[in-house]
Amino acid sequence: MISTPVLLAVLGSALLHAGWNYLVKASGERLLDTATLALGGSVLAVPLLPWVPLPANASLPWLLISVFVHIAYFIALVETYRHADLSVAYPLMRGAAPVFVMLALPLYEGAPSVSMIAGVALLCSGVTLPALVGLRFGIVVSKGLYWALINALIIACYTILDGIGVRASGNPISYTLWLFFLDAWGILAFAAWRHPGRLVTHLVKRWRFGMIGAVATVGSYGIVLWAMSVASIAAVAAIRETSVIFAAFLGARYLGEAMGRLRVASALLVASGAVLIRLSS
Repeated sequence: MISTPVLLAVLGSALLHAGWNYLVKASGERLLDTATLALGGSVLAVPLLPWVPLPANASLPWLLISVFVHIAYFIALVETYRHADLSVAYPLMRGAAPVFVMLALPLYEGAPSVSMIAGVALLCSGVTLPALVGLRFGIVVSKGLYWALINALIIACYTILDGIGVRASGNPISYTLWLFFLDAWGILAFAAWRHPGRLVTHLVKRWRFGMIGAVATVGSYGIVLWAMSVASIAAVAAIRETSVIFAAFLGARYLGEAMGRLRVASALLVASGAVLIRLSS
C-alpha cells in the first residue's frame, strides 16, 4: 500500500509534470526550448553534485542506459506535440506507459495484486479514452497517436530502468542529479544538429524560461524517483499519470482545446483507478 505522504508527493509531481509539458506544447520552438529546459536541469544539478555522494556502483549501468532513453524521450516528445494536441497526446502517452510497466512487473517486483491490476486498468482507460474517441471520429491525427504510443513505450522503459537504478543507488537525490546533469548534453547535441547556428542564440534568449521549466522537470522526476525507492514502481508510475487531469485543464484553459463531458468521465475513471492503486497491497 502506498502511504499518504508518498501519494501526495506523487500528485504534486504530476502537477509539475503537466506544467512543463504545457510549456513545451505552447512553445513555437519546441526542440530548442526542450534543449533549453534540459540545459536548465543540468545547470541546477551542477552546484549540488559536490554535496551528495556518488550513486552506488550497482546503479551506474541503469543510470547510463537511462540517459540515452531519456534523450530519446525528449526527441519523441517534440515530434508528438508537432502532430497532436496536449490534451490528447499527453493522456495517451502517460496512460499507455503504466500498462507496459505493469506487463514487465513480474520481472522486477513480482506479480501485481488484483486491485492494482484493476486500478491501472481504470486509470489507463480514463486517460486513453479521449484519444481513441478522437481518432474514431477523425478529430485526432493518427501520426500524433503513433508518436504518442512510441513515447509511451520509451516512458515505460525509463521508468523501469530508473526504478531499479534508484533503489540500487543508495541515494535518490544523487541519482536524480546525475541523471539530469548527463541527459542534457545529448539533447543539446541533437538540437544543434537540427538547428545549426541557432542553438546558442536561443539559449541566451530563453535562459529564464529554461531555469523555470527546469525546476518543474527536476522537481517532478526527482519526487517520482524518491517515491519509487520507497514504494511499488508500478503503483507510483500509475498514480503519477493523474497528471493528465492537470494537462487537460491547461490545454482547455490556455491552448483552447475542448474538454467536454468525455474529459469529465475520463477524470472520474482516473480518480477511481488512483484510489484502487492507493488501497492495493
